[in-house]
Formats: sequence, C-alpha cells, structure tokens
Amino acid sequence: MKKYIVFILLLMIWPVFFFSHKEEKHEPSKPVLVVGVECDYVPNSWEEAEASESNIPIANHAGYYAEGYDVQIAKLIANQLDFVLEVRKIDWNDLLPSLENGDIDAIFSSMLDTEERRKVAAFSEPYEARKTEYAVIVHSEGNYITAKTLKDFSGARIVGEKGTKLDDVIEQIPGVLHLYPLDTVPKMIDFVIRGEADGAVIDTDTGHFYELTNKNLTLIEFQGDDGFNLGFRGVCAGVRKDNTELLHKINVALTNIDYSERQRIMDSVNTRMVTNLH
Repeated sequence: MKKYIVFILLLMIWPVFFFSHKEEKHEPSKPVLVVGVECDYVPNSWEEAEASESNIPIANHAGYYAEGYDVQIAKLIANQLDFVLEVRKIDWNDLLPSLENGDIDAIFSSMLDTEERRKVAAFSEPYEARKTEYAVIVHSEGNYITAKTLKDFSGARIVGEKGTKLDDVIEQIPGVLHLYPLDTVPKMIDFVIRGEADGAVIDTDTGHFYELTNKNLTLIEFQGDDGFNLGFRGVCAGVRKDNTELLHKINVALTNIDYSERQRIMDSVNTRMVTNLH
C-alpha cells in the first residue's frame, strides 16, 4: 500500500518539476572582446597589484590589473558594443603574432598604423587624445638640453624601442649615433638617466609624463619641419584583416568618444599614475 501511495505522489509532483524546469530561462552570456595590451607604456598602459574602480583584471597574469589610456578606451568601446572586456598582457613584439593566431581579437596598445603593420592587420580610426608627435627626451643636465631641431642632435647617442617607429625614425637625425634598441620605454628612460644615451625618441604624451615625474628629464619638442617625418595616421586599434565586422563596430564606437572626452580620460589617467608613484 505504501508503494502505491509513493507512486501516486511522484505522479502528482513530476509534472510540476518538469514544467517548472522547462520554463526556467537563462539569459545568453555577452560576447567577450579579448584585447592585447603591453602594460608597460605609461601613461597608456601599465599593471597594478590592487584592484580599483577603473582598472581591469589581466586574464593571463593572475593578481594583477591593467590600467592606462589604452585600457580605458578599450573599456568604453566594449561597453558601447555590450561586450565583456578581457585584457591580456602581451609583450610588444608578440602583439601582432597573437592577433594573427587568434589569441586575441584586437590590439589596444598605442600601436601606430604604419605601412608595414597594415600588411598584416587592419586598423581603426585613431583613438589618441591628440595627434601623435615624436620628441627626444634628454637628461636635464646633458649636452643637448638646448636642442631645437633634429640637426642639433648630430653626434648624439640616441636610443629607441625595439620593433617600433620610435627606433626607425632615429635614422632621420643627421650624423646620429644610433644605439641598439631596447625592449621597453622604461629601459630607454633608464639609459638616459644613467648617461648611457644622450636621448631617447618618445611620443610627446609619454614624454610629458616622464618629464613631469622626473626632474632629471627634459622633453625636446620640434616645430614643423624641424622634427620627424612619421608617415602614419596615429594610435589605432588593430584587428585581423578579415574581421571587418569588428573593425566597423570599433570605428562606430569611436565616433561617440569626442576629443574633449579623450583628453579628460588622459588627464584622469595621468593623475592616477602620478598618485600611484607617490
């Protein structure tokens, strides 16, 4: 008799369990935008050991977080596209190979759309706060503190970053002593401070940051034709050449981030970086 009662009860509750389970709905998860960032090029990108309201966890470096102008632009674009942003820290020279291999969807790492890079990747419209210009950062007590043109650096020991335009353009300086390029901008800066180089080629935004935070450094900027011939549009996001859909979405999102907003982001990033140093 007890068996029959249990059987009847199961028959009564089974439809309830079945239909309630069937009606349970799950919201589809958001698509993920995986971006590669160098995380070693202040104020555009760096890593931090503590979470904050503005930084993003680094997916392939547990316990560390990505911060900087590139990261904030990538975050805004991901939000506009309703994507989840995933940041991966990747060495500069591995960024384009990682993109080609499909390890990342896009590069947000202050990459310039040079002719050589356009052969292997497609680039968005520029997203920098202001037009990229190159300068030379020197020791404040060095021999080239009064330089105003590239010609004034004739005979100077100048260093750049390996695999970047910062190194390529050094050959435009007449009579320059072109030093072997270094892997990162911080290493370049250290070379200048220690007197192992008379100067380092650097973009003006990054140069202003180092000048602001180190009294031993002075940024030499150039006017008009007195400076470098750069041959690119600016700092862009890079995607695979066949990913035209993502490229279009990024470009549309960038139109919603005007130059006043970009400058506000850069100012905020600079403030956070300076605060972290003190």
